[in-house]
Amino acid sequence: MATRNQANRAVQKRLLEGMTYELIPLKNLADQSQHLPAGATVSVTCSPAKTVDDTLDLCAGYAEKGFTVIPHIAARMVEDEGHLDRIVQRMNALDIRTVFCIGGDADPRGPFTDAAGFLHSFLDRRPNVDVVGIGSYPDGHATIPDQALVDALVEKQELIREAGLKGYMATQMCFDADTIGDWLEGRRAAGVDLPCHLGVPGAVDRARLLAISIRLGIGHSTRYLRKNRTSVIRLLSPGGYDPNKLIAPLSYRADELNIAGIHCFTFNAVDTTESWRRKSLRKLGS
Repeated sequence: MATRNQANRAVQKRLLEGMTYELIPLKNLADQSQHLPAGATVSVTCSPAKTVDDTLDLCAGYAEKGFTVIPHIAARMVEDEGHLDRIVQRMNALDIRTVFCIGGDADPRGPFTDAAGFLHSFLDRRPNVDVVGIGSYPDGHATIPDQALVDALVEKQELIREAGLKGYMATQMCFDADTIGDWLEGRRAAGVDLPCHLGVPGAVDRARLLAISIRLGIGHSTRYLRKNRTSVIRLLSPGGYDPNKLIAPLSYRADELNIAGIHCFTFNAVDTTESWRRKSLRKLGS
């Protein structure tokens, strides 16, 4: 048992040390960015209230400061094929090597409505990326049947491989380790073998989370709450959430289920999230 526990702690340490910090384009981003560890990997979201170009502007700034950047590209926010050409050109100029492609919650601004359709056109342009990340839904989706979600994962996995690139899938928020584990076991049985990055909210103050949700915009927040009502209630309940309660049990299955990383939803609470991460690493014997 001691050996198994030691192995589990080693996996937790590896996941926490390589954690990706998801950041949202909000006014407090500059202040909170000061708490990022040097050389960290930052994943910049594509807010429906802004543009893809705003996301790439932020990525350019972080890259200049020595961070590894992963822009989110929301298919529904791409205006047309010409806009996609400009996005690829900008990414190539910034030497962005990893991109995270999602459908997005915005009303379509052009011909793309989902990530799979977008990936066809995006990858046809042979962008200078090495890795493509895609989203996945352990808690299911409010409007998409489970089988359609599985089929979409398989399709996107094949598109990435046909392009000769590496890929990964990052899970949307879910606060139950058993649900995530069972879901991931089912995806592996269905032929989805992309490495999994656990989508884990950081150490976020409940009042701050609510304030951020409001500032993201009523339409976007309403859609998110509708799709993730159970998870949000659990997150906002007193004593209802600790990031380690997700990471620790799933670490035991990391090799079996190919769990390769943590995609941390910081909600721009980088200060408290980084404090939690460092404290966790100290407890693990780092």
